[in-house]
Amino acid sequence: MFAINARNIQEVRRRTGAGMLQCKTTLERTQGDVTKAVDQLRMSGAANAETRTSRPTGEGLITSYAHHNGKIGVLVEVNCETDFVARTDDFRTLARYLAEQIAAAAPIAVDRDQMAADVVERKREAFEQQVRLLGKPEHLAEKIVDGKMEAYFRSVVLMDQEWVREPKLTIRDLVRDVSARTGEAIRVRRFARFHMGIA
Repeated sequence: MFAINARNIQEVRRRTGAGMLQCKTTLERTQGDVTKAVDQLRMSGAANAETRTSRPTGEGLITSYAHHNGKIGVLVEVNCETDFVARTDDFRTLARYLAEQIAAAAPIAVDRDQMAADVVERKREAFEQQVRLLGKPEHLAEKIVDGKMEAYFRSVVLMDQEWVREPKLTIRDLVRDVSARTGEAIRVRRFARFHMGIA
């Protein structure tokens, strides 16, 4: 028989931001397994976050980051629904993490749909040419090119990148997590990354 103790409930609450009763109930469902409880709450939070994506986000903040050597700087605008959430530690920490991510991983767009069509097309053509030179059969070539495009998007699109602090999560997962905790839609609107000497 498993035992639900206050320490486990607090740990689940700390990691998910869910209410105490919700943490306790989820722990009971997972027979006291903290990791499974956290996963379940994150999944349900992500599902709820998806329903919030159409809500307007007119508040938020602009955060800056300058690398310790003074050679890389970032400005990022992160939006939410209310000024109250924009002032919370969760939201401010998220904005700081996003600025750090942009500095470290050098994305070129927030989301795939913000990428210039000609850039995407040129990249696809380059991958197609690589695959042709390898002499791969036609029925495999398209799948290989699709896989290469997917990997490319994961490397240059902010929301698809692995989080540098915890690579098991993508930036999209991180934003959904904070959205679930705050109960508001959160959007990364835009960013600018400056690297000394590089246009």
